Amino acid sequence: MVSEDSYPRRAFLGDVGILLFLALLKLLLHLLTADNYGYFRDELYYIAASERLDLGYVDFPPFVAMVAATARQLFGDSLLALHVFPALAGALVILLAGLMARELGGGRFAQGLAALATFIAPNFLVFGTWISMDAFDQLFWVLAAYVLLILLKRDQPRLWLLFGVIMGLGLLTKVTILFFGFAVFVALLLTPSRRHLLTKWPWLGSATAFLFLLPYVFWQVENGWPTLEFWSNYGGKIDEASPLEFLVEQIVTMQPPTLPIWLAGLYFYLVAREGRPYRLLGWIYVILLVLFVVQNARFYFLAPAYPMLFAAGGVVIERFVRRRGWGWFKPAYASVLAVSGVVVAPLTVVPVLPVETLAKITGAAGGDAGIEAETREVAELPQNFADRFGWEEMVATVAGVYEELPPEEQANACILTGNYGEAGAIDFFGEEYGLPKAISGHNNYYLWGPRGCTGEVVISVGVPLERLEAAFSEVEQADTVKCEYCMPDENNLPVHICRSPTVPLQESWPQFKHYN
Repeated sequence: MVSEDSYPRRAFLGDVGILLFLALLKLLLHLLTADNYGYFRDELYYIAASERLDLGYVDFPPFVAMVAATARQLFGDSLLALHVFPALAGALVILLAGLMARELGGGRFAQGLAALATFIAPNFLVFGTWISMDAFDQLFWVLAAYVLLILLKRDQPRLWLLFGVIMGLGLLTKVTILFFGFAVFVALLLTPSRRHLLTKWPWLGSATAFLFLLPYVFWQVENGWPTLEFWSNYGGKIDEASPLEFLVEQIVTMQPPTLPIWLAGLYFYLVAREGRPYRLLGWIYVILLVLFVVQNARFYFLAPAYPMLFAAGGVVIERFVRRRGWGWFKPAYASVLAVSGVVVAPLTVVPVLPVETLAKITGAAGGDAGIEAETREVAELPQNFADRFGWEEMVATVAGVYEELPPEEQANACILTGNYGEAGAIDFFGEEYGLPKAISGHNNYYLWGPRGCTGEVVISVGVPLERLEAAFSEVEQADTVKCEYCMPDENNLPVHICRSPTVPLQESWPQFKHYN
Protein backbone atom coordinates (compact mmCIF):
# COMPACT_ATOMS: atom_id res chain seq x y z
CA MET A 1 0.00 0.00 0.00
CA VAL A 2 1.35 3.44 -0.96
CA SER A 3 1.33 6.09 1.78
CA GLU A 4 -0.54 9.31 1.01
CA ASP A 5 2.62 11.17 1.98
CA SER A 6 4.39 9.64 -1.00
CA TYR A 7 2.12 11.41 -3.51
CA PRO A 8 3.46 14.93 -2.89
CA ARG A 9 6.96 13.50 -2.96
CA ARG A 10 6.33 11.78 -6.28
CA ALA A 11 4.74 14.96 -7.66
CA PHE A 12 7.75 16.97 -6.56
CA LEU A 13 10.17 14.49 -8.12
CA GLY A 14 8.12 14.46 -11.31
CA ASP A 15 8.09 18.23 -11.59
CA VAL A 16 11.75 18.62 -10.75
CA GLY A 17 12.54 15.73 -13.08
CA ILE A 18 11.24 17.78 -16.02
CA LEU A 19 13.33 20.75 -14.95
CA LEU A 20 16.43 18.60 -14.49
CA PHE A 21 15.88 17.06 -17.91
CA LEU A 22 15.74 20.48 -19.60
CA ALA A 23 18.74 21.72 -17.62
CA LEU A 24 20.74 18.62 -18.52
CA LEU A 25 19.71 18.93 -22.17
CA LYS A 26 21.02 22.50 -22.27
CA LEU A 27 24.24 21.46 -20.56
CA LEU A 28 24.81 18.67 -23.08
CA LEU A 29 23.96 20.96 -26.01
CA HIS A 30 26.77 23.31 -25.03
CA LEU A 31 29.31 20.63 -24.18
CA LEU A 32 28.68 18.60 -27.34
CA THR A 33 29.07 21.67 -29.58
CA ALA A 34 31.93 23.31 -27.67
CA ASP A 35 34.62 22.32 -30.20
CA ASN A 36 32.69 23.14 -33.37
CA TYR A 37 34.06 26.64 -33.97
CA GLY A 38 37.07 28.47 -32.57
CA TYR A 39 37.93 30.47 -29.46
CA PHE A 40 35.79 33.58 -29.00
CA ARG A 41 37.55 36.97 -28.89
CA ASP A 42 36.62 37.65 -25.26
CA GLU A 43 37.62 34.25 -23.92
CA LEU A 44 41.13 34.72 -25.32
CA TYR A 45 41.24 37.89 -23.21
CA TYR A 46 39.94 36.06 -20.13
CA ILE A 47 42.56 33.35 -20.62
CA ALA A 48 45.22 36.06 -20.58
CA ALA A 49 43.66 37.53 -17.43
CA SER A 50 43.64 34.09 -15.78
CA GLU A 51 47.44 34.13 -16.01
CA ARG A 52 47.53 37.51 -14.24
CA LEU A 53 45.00 37.11 -11.42
CA ASP A 54 44.24 40.39 -9.73
CA LEU A 55 41.54 42.14 -7.68
CA GLY A 56 40.15 43.72 -10.82
CA TYR A 57 40.60 44.63 -14.46
CA VAL A 58 39.75 47.68 -16.53
CA ASP A 59 36.59 46.23 -18.06
CA PHE A 60 35.53 43.50 -15.63
CA PRO A 61 35.73 42.44 -11.98
CA PRO A 62 37.88 39.42 -11.05
CA PHE A 63 35.32 36.57 -10.98
CA VAL A 64 35.52 35.49 -14.64
CA ALA A 65 39.33 35.45 -14.56
CA MET A 66 39.21 33.22 -11.48
CA VAL A 67 36.72 30.90 -13.18
CA ALA A 68 38.95 30.71 -16.27
CA ALA A 69 41.98 29.95 -14.11
CA THR A 70 40.06 27.23 -12.26
CA ALA A 71 38.77 25.66 -15.47
CA ARG A 72 42.25 25.61 -16.98
CA GLN A 73 43.71 24.12 -13.81
CA LEU A 74 41.07 21.39 -13.58
CA PHE A 75 40.35 20.57 -17.21
CA GLY A 76 42.97 22.20 -19.46
CA ASP A 77 42.87 24.79 -22.25
CA SER A 78 40.49 23.14 -24.70
CA LEU A 79 37.24 24.78 -25.73
CA LEU A 80 35.31 22.02 -23.98
CA ALA A 81 37.25 22.63 -20.77
CA LEU A 82 36.61 26.37 -20.85
CA HIS A 83 32.89 25.95 -21.53
CA VAL A 84 32.06 23.61 -18.63
CA PHE A 85 31.36 26.32 -16.05
CA PRO A 86 29.33 28.71 -18.25
CA ALA A 87 27.30 25.74 -19.48
CA LEU A 88 26.61 24.72 -15.88
CA ALA A 89 25.59 28.28 -15.04
CA GLY A 90 23.10 28.30 -17.91
CA ALA A 91 21.65 24.97 -16.82
CA LEU A 92 21.11 26.31 -13.29
CA VAL A 93 19.25 29.34 -14.68
CA ILE A 94 16.76 26.97 -16.34
CA LEU A 95 16.29 25.05 -13.11
CA LEU A 96 15.73 28.28 -11.14
CA ALA A 97 13.12 29.53 -13.64
CA GLY A 98 11.09 26.37 -13.11
CA LEU A 99 11.49 26.47 -9.33
CA MET A 100 10.22 30.08 -9.28
CA ALA A 101 7.08 28.92 -11.08
CA ARG A 102 6.68 26.22 -8.47
CA GLU A 103 6.99 28.74 -5.63
CA LEU A 104 4.25 30.80 -7.29
CA GLY A 105 1.89 27.81 -7.20
CA GLY A 106 2.52 26.52 -10.70
CA GLY A 107 2.11 22.88 -11.55
CA ARG A 108 4.16 20.74 -13.87
CA PHE A 109 3.12 22.58 -17.03
CA ALA A 110 3.83 26.03 -15.58
CA GLN A 111 7.24 24.94 -14.34
CA GLY A 112 8.14 23.25 -17.60
CA LEU A 113 6.91 26.25 -19.60
CA ALA A 114 9.07 28.68 -17.60
CA ALA A 115 12.10 26.43 -17.97
CA LEU A 116 11.53 25.81 -21.69
CA ALA A 117 11.07 29.52 -22.43
CA THR A 118 14.35 30.25 -20.65
CA PHE A 119 16.06 27.41 -22.51
CA ILE A 120 15.20 28.57 -26.03
CA ALA A 121 15.80 32.31 -25.54
CA PRO A 122 18.89 33.27 -27.60
CA ASN A 123 19.94 35.74 -24.90
CA PHE A 124 20.44 32.80 -22.54
CA LEU A 125 21.64 30.20 -25.03
CA VAL A 126 24.47 32.33 -26.37
CA PHE A 127 26.29 32.79 -23.08
CA GLY A 128 26.70 29.07 -22.58
CA THR A 129 28.77 28.89 -25.76
CA TRP A 130 31.91 30.64 -24.47
CA ILE A 131 33.36 31.64 -21.14
CA SER A 132 32.16 35.12 -20.25
CA MET A 133 31.04 37.38 -17.43
CA ASP A 134 27.47 37.23 -18.68
CA ALA A 135 26.86 33.53 -18.06
CA PHE A 136 27.57 33.99 -14.35
CA ASP A 137 26.00 37.45 -14.23
CA GLN A 138 22.73 35.94 -15.44
CA LEU A 139 22.96 33.18 -12.85
CA PHE A 140 23.43 35.60 -9.95
CA TRP A 141 20.59 37.88 -11.15
CA VAL A 142 18.18 34.95 -11.42
CA LEU A 143 19.32 33.42 -8.13
CA ALA A 144 18.81 36.80 -6.41
CA ALA A 145 15.29 37.05 -7.91
CA TYR A 146 14.52 33.53 -6.66
CA VAL A 147 15.59 34.48 -3.13
CA LEU A 148 13.48 37.65 -3.33
CA LEU A 149 10.46 35.62 -4.35
CA ILE A 150 10.86 33.24 -1.41
CA LEU A 151 11.46 36.17 0.93
CA LEU A 152 8.22 37.80 -0.18
CA LYS A 153 6.21 34.58 -0.14
CA ARG A 154 7.31 33.39 3.29
CA ASP A 155 7.96 36.80 4.84
CA GLN A 156 11.46 35.84 5.99
CA PRO A 157 13.38 39.15 6.20
CA ARG A 158 16.59 37.40 7.24
CA LEU A 159 16.84 36.22 3.64
CA TRP A 160 18.03 39.74 2.80
CA LEU A 161 21.41 38.55 4.08
CA LEU A 162 21.48 35.72 1.54
CA PHE A 163 20.31 38.17 -1.10
CA GLY A 164 23.28 40.39 -0.17
CA VAL A 165 25.74 37.52 -0.54
CA ILE A 166 24.39 36.70 -4.01
CA MET A 167 24.50 40.36 -5.02
CA GLY A 168 28.09 40.52 -3.73
CA LEU A 169 29.08 37.60 -5.92
CA GLY A 170 27.31 39.34 -8.79
CA LEU A 171 29.32 42.51 -8.17
CA LEU A 172 32.50 40.46 -8.43
CA THR A 173 31.21 39.23 -11.79
CA LYS A 174 29.79 42.27 -13.58
CA VAL A 175 29.02 45.71 -12.20
CA THR A 176 25.76 45.97 -14.17
CA ILE A 177 24.08 44.04 -11.35
CA LEU A 178 24.11 47.44 -9.61
CA PHE A 179 21.17 48.30 -11.87
CA PHE A 180 19.30 45.31 -10.48
CA GLY A 181 20.07 46.44 -6.93
CA PHE A 182 18.87 49.97 -7.73
CA ALA A 183 15.67 48.60 -9.27
CA VAL A 184 15.01 46.51 -6.15
CA PHE A 185 15.38 49.59 -3.93
CA VAL A 186 13.06 51.76 -6.06
CA ALA A 187 10.54 48.91 -6.35
CA LEU A 188 10.52 48.59 -2.56
CA LEU A 189 9.63 52.27 -2.29
CA LEU A 190 6.78 51.84 -4.80
CA THR A 191 5.14 48.80 -3.21
CA PRO A 192 3.84 47.68 0.20
CA SER A 193 7.09 45.71 0.53
CA ARG A 194 8.63 49.04 1.59
CA ARG A 195 7.96 47.90 5.16
CA HIS A 196 11.13 45.81 4.83
CA LEU A 197 13.12 49.03 4.71
CA LEU A 198 11.99 49.72 8.28
CA THR A 199 13.90 46.65 9.44
CA LYS A 200 17.63 46.15 9.62
CA TRP A 201 17.78 43.19 7.25
CA PRO A 202 17.85 44.81 3.77
CA TRP A 203 20.43 47.28 5.02
CA LEU A 204 22.59 44.47 6.39
CA GLY A 205 22.19 42.68 3.08
CA SER A 206 23.34 45.77 1.21
CA ALA A 207 26.35 46.11 3.52
CA THR A 208 27.20 42.46 2.88
CA ALA A 209 27.14 43.01 -0.88
CA PHE A 210 29.36 46.07 -0.52
CA LEU A 211 31.93 44.03 1.43
CA PHE A 212 32.36 41.82 -1.63
CA LEU A 213 32.95 44.92 -3.74
CA LEU A 214 35.63 46.44 -1.49
CA PRO A 215 38.63 44.60 -3.05
CA TYR A 216 37.54 45.79 -6.51
CA VAL A 217 37.14 49.36 -5.21
CA PHE A 218 40.62 49.13 -3.67
CA TRP A 219 42.01 48.01 -7.04
CA GLN A 220 40.25 50.95 -8.74
CA VAL A 221 41.81 53.41 -6.32
CA GLU A 222 45.26 51.90 -6.82
CA ASN A 223 44.95 52.14 -10.61
CA GLY A 224 43.29 55.54 -10.94
CA TRP A 225 39.69 54.39 -11.44
CA PRO A 226 40.18 53.00 -14.98
CA THR A 227 36.73 51.40 -15.08
CA LEU A 228 35.06 54.81 -14.88
CA GLU A 229 37.03 55.87 -17.95
CA PHE A 230 36.10 52.61 -19.66
CA TRP A 231 32.37 53.13 -19.05
CA SER A 232 32.58 56.75 -20.19
CA ASN A 233 33.76 55.46 -23.58
CA TYR A 234 31.47 52.43 -23.67
CA GLY A 235 28.56 54.05 -25.47
CA GLY A 236 30.60 54.41 -28.65
CA LYS A 237 30.60 50.61 -29.07
CA ILE A 238 26.83 50.19 -28.85
CA ASP A 239 24.53 50.38 -31.83
CA GLU A 240 22.07 53.27 -31.40
CA ALA A 241 18.54 51.99 -30.80
CA SER A 242 15.26 53.84 -30.27
CA PRO A 243 12.93 52.72 -27.45
CA LEU A 244 10.80 50.88 -30.02
CA GLU A 245 13.86 49.17 -31.48
CA PHE A 246 14.96 48.14 -27.99
CA LEU A 247 11.55 46.56 -27.36
CA VAL A 248 11.67 44.75 -30.70
CA GLU A 249 15.15 43.45 -29.81
CA GLN A 250 13.72 42.13 -26.54
CA ILE A 251 10.97 40.26 -28.35
CA VAL A 252 13.31 38.82 -30.97
CA THR A 253 16.20 37.85 -28.69
CA MET A 254 13.93 36.31 -26.06
CA GLN A 255 12.17 34.36 -28.88
CA PRO A 256 8.89 35.80 -30.25
CA PRO A 257 6.79 32.75 -29.17
CA THR A 258 7.69 33.47 -25.53
CA LEU A 259 6.11 36.95 -25.69
CA PRO A 260 2.72 35.79 -24.33
CA ILE A 261 4.48 34.17 -21.38
CA TRP A 262 6.42 37.19 -20.18
CA LEU A 263 3.53 39.56 -20.84
CA ALA A 264 1.34 37.26 -18.77
CA GLY A 265 4.04 37.34 -16.10
CA LEU A 266 3.95 41.14 -16.04
CA TYR A 267 0.16 40.98 -15.73
CA PHE A 268 0.47 38.58 -12.80
CA TYR A 269 2.89 40.77 -10.87
CA LEU A 270 1.40 44.18 -11.63
CA VAL A 271 -2.36 43.56 -12.05
CA ALA A 272 -3.56 40.17 -10.85
CA ARG A 273 -4.88 39.92 -7.30
CA GLU A 274 -2.93 36.75 -6.57
CA GLY A 275 0.25 38.52 -7.65
CA ARG A 276 -0.18 41.33 -5.10
CA PRO A 277 2.43 39.92 -2.65
CA TYR A 278 4.96 39.90 -5.50
CA ARG A 279 4.35 43.39 -6.99
CA LEU A 280 7.98 44.13 -6.22
CA LEU A 281 9.16 41.73 -8.95
CA GLY A 282 7.00 43.32 -11.64
CA TRP A 283 8.21 46.80 -10.81
CA ILE A 284 11.82 45.61 -10.89
CA TYR A 285 11.37 44.63 -14.54
CA VAL A 286 9.64 47.91 -15.46
CA ILE A 287 12.33 50.01 -13.76
CA LEU A 288 15.13 48.07 -15.46
CA LEU A 289 13.43 48.39 -18.84
CA VAL A 290 13.19 52.17 -18.46
CA LEU A 291 16.78 52.45 -17.23
CA PHE A 292 18.22 50.45 -20.11
CA VAL A 293 16.12 52.22 -22.75
CA VAL A 294 17.22 55.63 -21.45
CA GLN A 295 20.86 54.55 -21.38
CA ASN A 296 20.78 52.88 -24.81
CA ALA A 297 22.16 49.78 -23.12
CA ARG A 298 22.87 46.53 -24.91
CA PHE A 299 19.67 44.57 -25.44
CA TYR A 300 20.91 41.55 -23.48
CA PHE A 301 21.47 43.54 -20.28
CA LEU A 302 17.77 43.03 -19.47
CA ALA A 303 17.79 39.28 -20.17
CA PRO A 304 18.30 38.09 -16.55
CA ALA A 305 15.00 39.76 -15.56
CA TYR A 306 12.93 37.45 -17.78
CA PRO A 307 12.98 34.12 -15.90
CA MET A 308 10.91 35.64 -13.07
CA LEU A 309 8.42 36.79 -15.75
CA PHE A 310 8.44 33.38 -17.41
CA ALA A 311 7.72 31.79 -14.02
CA ALA A 312 4.68 33.96 -13.33
CA GLY A 313 3.53 33.79 -16.94
CA GLY A 314 3.67 30.01 -16.85
CA VAL A 315 1.35 30.05 -13.83
CA VAL A 316 -1.13 32.42 -15.53
CA ILE A 317 -1.22 30.39 -18.74
CA GLU A 318 -1.54 27.09 -16.88
CA ARG A 319 -4.57 28.35 -14.94
CA PHE A 320 -6.10 29.90 -18.06
CA VAL A 321 -5.80 26.61 -19.97
CA ARG A 322 -7.16 24.61 -17.04
CA ARG A 323 -10.25 26.82 -16.67
CA ARG A 324 -11.11 26.38 -20.35
CA GLY A 325 -10.28 22.71 -20.53
CA TRP A 326 -7.84 23.24 -23.38
CA GLY A 327 -5.84 20.09 -22.87
CA TRP A 328 -4.60 20.29 -26.45
CA PHE A 329 -2.95 23.65 -25.83
CA LYS A 330 -0.18 22.34 -23.60
CA PRO A 331 1.57 20.05 -26.09
CA ALA A 332 0.80 22.45 -28.95
CA TYR A 333 2.40 25.49 -27.31
CA ALA A 334 5.33 23.51 -25.96
CA SER A 335 5.92 22.19 -29.48
CA VAL A 336 5.88 25.72 -30.94
CA LEU A 337 8.46 26.83 -28.39
CA ALA A 338 10.65 23.80 -28.98
CA VAL A 339 10.52 24.07 -32.78
CA SER A 340 11.34 27.79 -32.68
CA GLY A 341 14.34 27.01 -30.51
CA VAL A 342 15.53 24.26 -32.83
CA VAL A 343 15.20 26.53 -35.88
CA VAL A 344 16.68 29.72 -34.46
CA ALA A 345 19.51 28.48 -32.23
CA PRO A 346 21.81 27.09 -34.96
CA LEU A 347 21.44 30.29 -36.99
CA THR A 348 22.10 32.75 -34.20
CA VAL A 349 23.80 31.38 -31.09
CA VAL A 350 24.75 27.69 -31.01
CA PRO A 351 27.66 26.47 -33.21
CA VAL A 352 25.94 23.43 -34.69
CA LEU A 353 25.93 23.89 -38.47
CA PRO A 354 29.00 23.60 -40.70
CA VAL A 355 30.29 27.15 -41.03
CA GLU A 356 30.00 27.08 -44.83
CA THR A 357 26.29 26.27 -44.56
CA LEU A 358 25.74 28.83 -41.84
CA ALA A 359 27.47 31.57 -43.85
CA LYS A 360 25.19 30.96 -46.86
CA ILE A 361 22.07 31.26 -44.70
CA THR A 362 23.02 34.17 -42.45
CA GLY A 363 24.87 36.00 -45.20
CA ALA A 364 21.59 36.34 -47.09
CA ALA A 365 20.15 38.15 -44.03
CA GLY A 366 23.07 40.54 -43.73
CA GLY A 367 24.93 38.50 -41.15
CA ASP A 368 23.11 39.68 -38.04
CA ALA A 369 19.52 39.94 -39.32
CA GLY A 370 19.36 43.49 -37.97
CA ILE A 371 20.12 42.62 -34.32
CA GLU A 372 23.35 44.47 -33.56
CA ALA A 373 25.08 44.42 -30.17
CA GLU A 374 27.89 46.73 -31.33
CA THR A 375 28.62 49.25 -34.04
CA ARG A 376 31.18 46.92 -35.66
CA GLU A 377 30.40 45.88 -39.22
CA VAL A 378 29.43 42.24 -39.77
CA ALA A 379 29.67 40.19 -42.95
CA GLU A 380 28.34 36.68 -43.56
CA LEU A 381 28.17 35.53 -39.93
CA PRO A 382 26.63 37.14 -36.85
CA GLN A 383 29.24 38.69 -34.57
CA ASN A 384 28.99 36.01 -31.90
CA PHE A 385 30.07 33.45 -34.52
CA ALA A 386 32.46 35.60 -36.57
CA ASP A 387 34.49 36.54 -33.49
CA ARG A 388 35.57 32.88 -33.25
CA PHE A 389 37.34 32.89 -36.60
CA GLY A 390 40.61 34.30 -37.89
CA TRP A 391 42.74 34.25 -34.76
CA GLU A 392 45.01 31.36 -35.72
CA GLU A 393 45.47 32.78 -39.22
CA MET A 394 46.46 36.12 -37.72
CA VAL A 395 49.00 34.52 -35.38
CA ALA A 396 50.44 32.44 -38.22
CA THR A 397 50.84 35.58 -40.37
CA VAL A 398 52.55 37.48 -37.56
CA ALA A 399 54.77 34.47 -36.91
CA GLY A 400 55.84 34.46 -40.58
CA VAL A 401 56.93 38.09 -40.28
CA TYR A 402 58.72 37.36 -37.01
CA GLU A 403 60.62 34.44 -38.52
CA GLU A 404 61.86 36.63 -41.40
CA LEU A 405 63.60 39.00 -38.99
CA PRO A 406 67.37 38.64 -38.53
CA PRO A 407 68.24 36.71 -35.35
CA GLU A 408 69.53 39.82 -33.58
CA GLU A 409 66.20 41.62 -34.24
CA GLN A 410 64.15 38.59 -33.21
CA ALA A 411 65.87 38.67 -29.83
CA ASN A 412 64.55 42.20 -29.17
CA ALA A 413 61.30 42.13 -31.14
CA CYS A 414 57.92 42.85 -29.54
CA ILE A 415 54.43 42.27 -30.88
CA LEU A 416 52.02 45.19 -30.54
CA THR A 417 48.31 44.68 -31.25
CA GLY A 418 45.33 46.97 -31.61
CA ASN A 419 42.90 45.17 -29.32
CA TYR A 420 42.66 42.55 -26.59
CA GLY A 421 41.38 39.85 -28.95
CA GLU A 422 44.49 40.10 -31.13
CA ALA A 423 46.73 40.27 -28.06
CA GLY A 424 44.99 37.31 -26.44
CA ALA A 425 45.38 35.28 -29.63
CA ILE A 426 49.11 36.04 -29.79
CA ASP A 427 49.49 35.06 -26.15
CA PHE A 428 47.50 31.83 -26.53
CA PHE A 429 48.49 30.54 -29.97
CA GLY A 430 51.88 32.25 -30.26
CA GLU A 431 53.74 29.86 -27.97
CA GLU A 432 53.59 27.23 -30.73
CA TYR A 433 55.61 29.60 -32.95
CA GLY A 434 57.97 30.81 -30.25
CA LEU A 435 56.47 34.31 -30.32
CA PRO A 436 56.97 36.73 -27.43
CA LYS A 437 53.90 37.70 -25.40
CA ALA A 438 51.83 40.49 -26.92
CA ILE A 439 51.53 44.06 -25.75
CA SER A 440 48.56 46.33 -26.44
CA GLY A 441 47.07 49.62 -25.34
CA HIS A 442 43.58 48.15 -25.19
CA ASN A 443 41.87 47.91 -21.79
CA ASN A 444 43.79 45.85 -19.24
CA TYR A 445 46.62 45.11 -21.65
CA TYR A 446 47.49 48.79 -21.28
CA LEU A 447 47.90 48.36 -17.53
CA TRP A 448 50.03 45.27 -18.07
CA GLY A 449 52.36 47.66 -19.88
CA PRO A 450 55.04 47.19 -22.56
CA ARG A 451 56.65 44.32 -20.62
CA GLY A 452 60.15 45.69 -20.91
CA CYS A 453 59.88 46.21 -24.66
CA THR A 454 62.36 48.90 -25.76
CA GLY A 455 60.59 49.52 -29.05
CA GLU A 456 63.72 48.95 -31.13
CA VAL A 457 61.86 46.39 -33.26
CA VAL A 458 58.07 46.09 -33.07
CA ILE A 459 55.79 43.92 -35.17
CA SER A 460 52.40 45.58 -35.16
CA VAL A 461 48.97 44.26 -36.17
CA GLY A 462 45.69 46.08 -35.83
CA VAL A 463 47.21 49.40 -34.72
CA PRO A 464 46.29 52.44 -36.87
CA LEU A 465 49.14 53.52 -39.13
CA GLU A 466 49.02 57.13 -37.93
CA ARG A 467 49.59 56.01 -34.37
CA LEU A 468 52.60 53.95 -35.41
CA GLU A 469 54.09 56.77 -37.46
CA ALA A 470 53.81 59.09 -34.47
CA ALA A 471 55.86 56.71 -32.32
CA PHE A 472 58.39 55.29 -34.82
CA SER A 473 60.58 56.86 -37.47
CA GLU A 474 60.57 53.75 -39.65
CA VAL A 475 57.35 51.86 -40.42
CA GLU A 476 57.04 49.31 -43.23
CA GLN A 477 54.27 46.88 -44.14
CA ALA A 478 55.53 43.30 -44.16
CA ASP A 479 52.35 41.27 -44.73
CA THR A 480 48.56 41.28 -44.56
CA VAL A 481 46.28 39.13 -42.39
CA LYS A 482 43.61 37.30 -44.39
CA CYS A 483 40.80 35.35 -42.77
CA GLU A 484 37.55 33.78 -43.93
CA TYR A 485 34.34 34.11 -41.87
CA CYS A 486 36.02 36.45 -39.36
CA MET A 487 34.79 39.93 -38.47
CA PRO A 488 35.53 42.37 -41.31
CA ASP A 489 37.62 44.59 -39.05
CA GLU A 490 39.98 41.65 -38.48
CA ASN A 491 40.36 40.87 -42.18
CA ASN A 492 42.93 42.49 -44.51
CA LEU A 493 44.88 43.79 -41.52
CA PRO A 494 48.33 45.06 -42.44
CA VAL A 495 51.25 43.74 -40.39
CA HIS A 496 53.91 46.42 -39.91
CA ILE A 497 57.51 46.27 -38.78
CA CYS A 498 58.38 49.37 -36.77
CA ARG A 499 61.91 50.50 -35.96
CA SER A 500 63.67 53.58 -34.60
CA PRO A 501 61.24 54.76 -31.92
CA THR A 502 61.00 58.54 -31.60
CA VAL A 503 61.18 58.10 -27.83
CA PRO A 504 61.54 54.95 -25.69
CA LEU A 505 58.34 52.91 -25.83
CA GLN A 506 57.87 53.29 -22.09
CA GLU A 507 57.47 57.04 -22.65
CA SER A 508 55.21 56.78 -25.70
CA TRP A 509 53.08 54.01 -24.14
CA PRO A 510 50.22 56.37 -23.10
CA GLN A 511 49.71 57.18 -26.81
CA PHE A 512 48.49 53.60 -27.35
CA LYS A 513 45.98 53.59 -24.50
CA HIS A 514 42.32 53.13 -25.33
CA TYR A 515 39.71 51.97 -22.82
CA ASN A 516 36.57 50.89 -24.67
